Amino acid sequence: MDVSEVNITPVKASGSLVAFASCVLNGSLYLGSIGLHSLLDGTGYRIVYPTKKVGNRQMHICHPITKQAGQAIEKAIVEKMNELFAHSGIERSDEQYDRHSKTTDIRA
Repeated sequence: MDVSEVNITPVKASGSLVAFASCVLNGSLYLGSIGLHSLLDGTGYRIVYPTKKVGNRQMHICHPITKQAGQAIEKAIVEKMNELFAHSGIERSDEQYDRHSKTTDIRA
């Protein structure tokens, strides 16, 4: 599977969401609105495919059918995300806000 034209749009940290991604599969299918979330331990990312709420149900708009397709898409998106952060000087959201290591100075 050829995953190309991967684009990453960083967003201001909201929970674990750090960016949205889009890509083209096999030069013929565009996938967009893929959410990138940082893992709780800060070691990487997970991707979340778009859904739409219909009544009380969440309906999948798109998602990979095979494990191989999911892995190919995730690999391409995560590589682009790491490249973006490494070359642009943008810090990862959890590092930028240092939310995992904040200490509170309590003065009496």
